[in-house]
Amino acid sequence: MDLVTDQDVREAFQTIKHAVTRTPLQHDRYLSEKYQANVLLKREDLQKVRSFKLRGAYYAIKRLSAEDLAKGVVCASAGNHAQGVAFTCHELKAQADIFMPVTTPQQKVGQVRFFGGDDVTIHLVGDTFDAAATAARQFTEENGKTFIDPFDDQAIIAGQGTLALEMMTDALQEGFKPDYVVCAIGGGGLISGVSSYVKNTEPSTKIIGVEPAGAASMQAAFDQGEPIELSEIEKFVDGAAVKKVGQQTYQHAKKQVDQLVAVDEGLVCSTILSLYGKQAIVAEPAGALSVAALELLKEEIKGKTVICVISGGNNDINRMAEIDERSLVYEGLKHYFVVNFPQRPGATKEFVQSVLGPEDDITRFEYTKKINRGTGPVLLGILLQNAADLDKLLTNLKKFDPQYIDLSQNKMLYSLLV
Repeated sequence: MDLVTDQDVREAFQTIKHAVTRTPLQHDRYLSEKYQANVLLKREDLQKVRSFKLRGAYYAIKRLSAEDLAKGVVCASAGNHAQGVAFTCHELKAQADIFMPVTTPQQKVGQVRFFGGDDVTIHLVGDTFDAAATAARQFTEENGKTFIDPFDDQAIIAGQGTLALEMMTDALQEGFKPDYVVCAIGGGGLISGVSSYVKNTEPSTKIIGVEPAGAASMQAAFDQGEPIELSEIEKFVDGAAVKKVGQQTYQHAKKQVDQLVAVDEGLVCSTILSLYGKQAIVAEPAGALSVAALELLKEEIKGKTVICVISGGNNDINRMAEIDERSLVYEGLKHYFVVNFPQRPGATKEFVQSVLGPEDDITRFEYTKKINRGTGPVLLGILLQNAADLDKLLTNLKKFDPQYIDLSQNKMLYSLLV
């Protein structure tokens, strides 16, 4: 299989440059000082559809013959590819059937409707991207339409690579020669396009791909020697929650990506909050993956020039409570326990005085079962001001209830109760 080249990317750029925004490459002072490096951000969250996906979708659809375009196109997407297809089809006055998982954030579904208007029909199918993709391909065959693959396609890869052309051109014009380029991996289209351009123009620049720890499908492919389907994935980083990477994207990544990094979903949440609070950047979970990885690479990147691709900004505001919760748990500040409480007056006061530190707070107190005996199990959420206070809390809990359950040690109970 021939890999996409930098010349393929240049041809894609000439086709789409009038339709996409040339997003800025920005020096980030906060991250540069934090990691003692020169950190630059490629702001694809400022793209017309708030993600890089417009690039590949527009190029792939624009290349279709007039006959195929008239028949209409089909795509499957976790949200961002769908917006790129919807935007393109509305611009070109073509019809699109778009399949997305039922679990897709409503913000992304609404944006697809907005960009596509009457030219788009939305189908919400299955709980994962892979289920939606299966339904989309079947629909394509039954109706004689063209399937626009979200990542495993040469035109898609070349289109996504145009952001690398922009950022490398801008970096060199500013006098920077990047030592590292860091970007997210879902199905692999972005990393394939970026690495195809960078490795063919600046081969000494290292390419680092970042996956969510709960959906590390490219790492699984590397380990197995071919793409394999993960039996289960964590769906939180929805833009990168793919069970199986593409055959073409695997081949590109295997040859051109220098390192893979898996980032805990909790660290992704902390990064989302930090980007918003410190830099006023609204990043979706997949969009924050590259910056989150800096925490794992901090020793390696000291004194280096690093470009992080902020791949998307389609974050549903309704998810912020969950993002905050996951961040606090990851940072070791929020903890959940099942504790047996004496069912008598004054028990709660005794707990507060004998177990909690002066700065600790109870965020949840709920009897899990009303029973007619001396004690009853309580679901307890505790917020610490300092993660280092946990050992003291656990010691006090042990004295209060030797049989208490730390839900961080029992994922099944945590999922059931929290």
